[in-house]
Amino acid sequence: MEGPHTASPRPEHLGGRALSTLVDDFDLPVEGDPDGVEVTGITISSRDVQPGDIFAALAGSNVHGASFVDQAVEAGAVAIVTDRAGAEMIDVRVPVITLDEPRASLGELASWVYRNDGHTMRLFGITGTNGKTTTAFLLESILQNLGFETGLSTTAERHIGDEVVTSRLTTPEASELHGMIARMREVGVRAAVLEVSAQAIERYRVEGIRFDVVGFTNLTHDHLDDYGTMEDYFKFKLDLFTPDRAERGVVCLDTDWGRRLVEDTRIPVTTISSDREDAADWTVEVWEETAEFTSFTLTGRDNRTIEVTIPFIGRHMAMNTALAILMLVEEGFDIDAITEALDRGIRDAIPGRLERVSGESGPRVFVDYGHSPDAFEQSLKGLRAVAPGRLVMIFGADGDRDATKRRDMGRVAATHADAVVVTDYNPRFEDPASIREQVLEGVRDVDGAEFYEVSPEEDAIRKAIEVAGEDGTVLWCGPGEVDYREVRGMDDPFSAREEARRALREAGWTE
Repeated sequence: MEGPHTASPRPEHLGGRALSTLVDDFDLPVEGDPDGVEVTGITISSRDVQPGDIFAALAGSNVHGASFVDQAVEAGAVAIVTDRAGAEMIDVRVPVITLDEPRASLGELASWVYRNDGHTMRLFGITGTNGKTTTAFLLESILQNLGFETGLSTTAERHIGDEVVTSRLTTPEASELHGMIARMREVGVRAAVLEVSAQAIERYRVEGIRFDVVGFTNLTHDHLDDYGTMEDYFKFKLDLFTPDRAERGVVCLDTDWGRRLVEDTRIPVTTISSDREDAADWTVEVWEETAEFTSFTLTGRDNRTIEVTIPFIGRHMAMNTALAILMLVEEGFDIDAITEALDRGIRDAIPGRLERVSGESGPRVFVDYGHSPDAFEQSLKGLRAVAPGRLVMIFGADGDRDATKRRDMGRVAATHADAVVVTDYNPRFEDPASIREQVLEGVRDVDGAEFYEVSPEEDAIRKAIEVAGEDGTVLWCGPGEVDYREVRGMDDPFSAREEARRALREAGWTE
């Protein structure tokens, strides 16, 4: 069945603004009389329309938003923004603003409607292929220890003060994002952390927002179904590091693309690396790894140091934490204050990011959202350093998504795990068996690889637990914290976390 529709967060007590002022401020072409019309919101979803809203009727991949104008007006929309094709489709009595590219203008319009055009809180943005969500959660946790009421927007969750909202897109559409920021401001949020995807930049979702500090984690093979080449993928990441979008940045040099970004950026940046030979401004040295924690030292070229212990597994988690710390340093926070905030203890789990679902006895089972070759490698290396027994990986590849990475996913898994269980993961409209075969081609590239092909996922996790044995470790990559799987256009309720716990109980282990 399809997942339930959840209205996007927006301020509850926002006074209206005159549509005629909006038209004058932006010199907008309008058909109909805007005088006397009060605007209190803006949305691209007819299901989200509230009385006083502007309905942005945008062209979609399958249907034009103008097809839903009548429903929007009936729900209380007082004006329409659309393109020329949309304007030709509608006949309504409310004012209609026609733009060549309404999606490109949506952020600026939403910023005006929700009064976000004044700088009202500290804004941090994080981009990269992997590690965005973890870095965002860690940055929010440190900010809370520094005494800030915080907001968060990630693939996993959105936080508006104490309120937690389920996410569907890594970065919300511009109208939703500005409504959420306004709601954050309304409840007293003073610092917000936003995960920014390449798609968000390409599709104008962060227009009208200027970050105080942006961070770059890495760039690795992913999303080539959208961008075709890594160069095109990189171009949109780089766009976040421009004066219109951010004041300054922090860049990790652990991938070549990080070094490229430093060369091409147009804002001041500070660099970080795990390799002393990179001549970065700051270097991370991991000096202890256990199944319970990772300890590292962050050292600056000016000999400033921070010693940190985090309740997470893996060197990549140390790099994510260090990036979060340096974004605060760049925002002007004192290192001693940051150190004290870390000493108070940061959150010890990130939803669906190397999240342990097993108990004290039996195999250790972790669920992770990673679904790219690099994400696999980093997580497997982290677990290998602390796993006492066999390391078994279970995963599948997305249907109707970047097929060029599937063979690499299989190869990386077989290289770093003792055994691999290839199963299904969001097949969408593709044949699951065909997807598994493409993954298995990479597994077979590794001489002597031990592997199993098991479908469906419910059987695959039970096989992985069996193969791992009592002292083993199981890493289930892909589904993470998501509570559904996509099959032929439908969202089928499914939780890897709950399924893994059931499998452990059936095998006689605590969860």
